[in-house]
Amino acid sequence: MLQKEVATILKVSEDSVTYWENNRVQPMINHLPEIIEFLEYNPLLIEKETLGGQIKYYRIMNGLSHRAFGKLLRVDASTVGSWESEKSEPKPTTKKRLTTLLMA
Repeated sequence: MLQKEVATILKVSEDSVTYWENNRVQPMINHLPEIIEFLEYNPLLIEKETLGGQIKYYRIMNGLSHRAFGKLLRVDASTVGSWESEKSEPKPTTKKRLTTLLMA
């Protein structure tokens, strides 16, 4: 398949596809759901057994940045990053909202 065809399917520029193929840049997270759908598999290895892994998986599959995900839970982007890296845990009230979101 030509880069131009892939770019059209993914609604990105042909240069984006070229840069991704040559590892010059990584795709922005908002493009990942379409890339995963196009590939018909998820090439990213994410450990989903931990809460941090579940958060990261949800973000990637929904194309959400730390900031956008944080807005859903009314927390800061750095807090989301801290949860993903298992450096901290959500407070009980936030954890309840988070669990509801991840189960949806």
